[in-house]
Amino acid sequence: MVHNLLKEMESSSSGFSAQGTVYHWLVLFAIWLCGCQHVLSQKTTLEPKDKFLLSDPPIGLFDPIEISPSVLPHNANPVEPLSPMYPNYTSYDPILTGKCHVNFSALSDIMEKTASDCSIPLAPLVADVICCPQVNSLMNIFQAAYGSANDTLVLNQASANACFSDIMSILASRGANTNIPELCTLRPSNLTDASCPVKDISSFEKIVNVSKLLDACSSVDPLKECCRPVCQPAIAEAAVHISSGGANMLGSSSMPGSSAGIDAVSDCKGVVHSWLSMKLSSEEANSAFRVLSGCKVNKVCPLEFDTPSSVVKACGKASTSATSCCAALHTYIGTRQKQIFVTNLQAINCATMFGSMLQKAGVVDDIYGLCDIDLKDFSLQAFGQQGCLLRSLPTDISFDNATGISFTCDLSDNIAAPWPSSSSLQSLSLCAPEMSLPALPISPKSGSSGTSRTGIGVLLPLVFLTTTISI
Repeated sequence: MVHNLLKEMESSSSGFSAQGTVYHWLVLFAIWLCGCQHVLSQKTTLEPKDKFLLSDPPIGLFDPIEISPSVLPHNANPVEPLSPMYPNYTSYDPILTGKCHVNFSALSDIMEKTASDCSIPLAPLVADVICCPQVNSLMNIFQAAYGSANDTLVLNQASANACFSDIMSILASRGANTNIPELCTLRPSNLTDASCPVKDISSFEKIVNVSKLLDACSSVDPLKECCRPVCQPAIAEAAVHISSGGANMLGSSSMPGSSAGIDAVSDCKGVVHSWLSMKLSSEEANSAFRVLSGCKVNKVCPLEFDTPSSVVKACGKASTSATSCCAALHTYIGTRQKQIFVTNLQAINCATMFGSMLQKAGVVDDIYGLCDIDLKDFSLQAFGQQGCLLRSLPTDISFDNATGISFTCDLSDNIAAPWPSSSSLQSLSLCAPEMSLPALPISPKSGSSGTSRTGIGVLLPLVFLTTTISI
């Protein structure tokens, strides 16, 4: 079913260019509000009653990067679109504590990228898929930059407090949202990895097979890592090794599997990230961490689905009116969108999870098809007509003087949402099996001399066509 979506996208690709302008204005409607209105934040707990996770890949105790629910703004629809959006802040020299002894100039590029990805108007709307993954990557790289001069992989608590304050001050001075700690559930202790027993470089390299770790993570393939992981299990193995090494000194209560042991492994993965950041360039490390984060983010539907009793009542009977059923369905989905951007894979995840809930409650017919529900209906909307689905691959917010702020949207927003084939579906794999590619068609101009590709075994993850929009 998932792969049929690709065929639909290919057949509709010819109309994408005309839609680019529409995307431009419609997404502008939503983004403009965050820049001109006061943002009222509230914490939203994303814990739907039916947990629904993608099944690939199993990575045991280890998750790449912890990301929390977003702090979301309350918006009203604007009346008219505006011209391209430009940052409405003035950069300034931040006031630092003077107690964080690190060369911030060497981190200028990664700090600039993070400030851009977490800019004041956009951060609440892209927190889980762009801002927080980039902030977590910055924290890993900063941890390594601080410790490289003194043979340590973590900061002590006093230094962590000062440095955390300085990092947030610098980001804010470059236009980043000041609510980043709340958006991403960050705190100074993230720089200490307190419960991991191994904190220095020499001890780490005695316990871990560092050659294997570096080989696995020096170049993370964004198209393969989430489906056929290489770096993730290597990091998990290293984290378990160093947590177990400390357990011999701390006692059996810290062994992996116990509550203390799980906490130790969780903190030790931060130590592993720090070591990798020392060995890789800032760009290589950031790229790797963003891919690992994406593997986690795209496995989860970030929307909360309450019991859809109104939809079940309107759509659960064979004699139900299509008009009343679709009205109830559109109303319910409209209240679920939470005014955040989701990725294309998250949208498929959300559509499948919600459809499964409806089937369990007695809705057997494909009401997505009946009511023209598209994947874009599960993402941020402008007047309920268009939505921007972010790419499943890592993306960033960019800015230039000509186009203003821009980012990459997926071009699958008019693809029909997939109705699940079974109400018992608990997991969905978005990784295609390895298969042979068919021969490429021969161009009429090239005659029989055209080159064809046959019988090449490749891994085909779910890929969508994309476009960059300016807002």
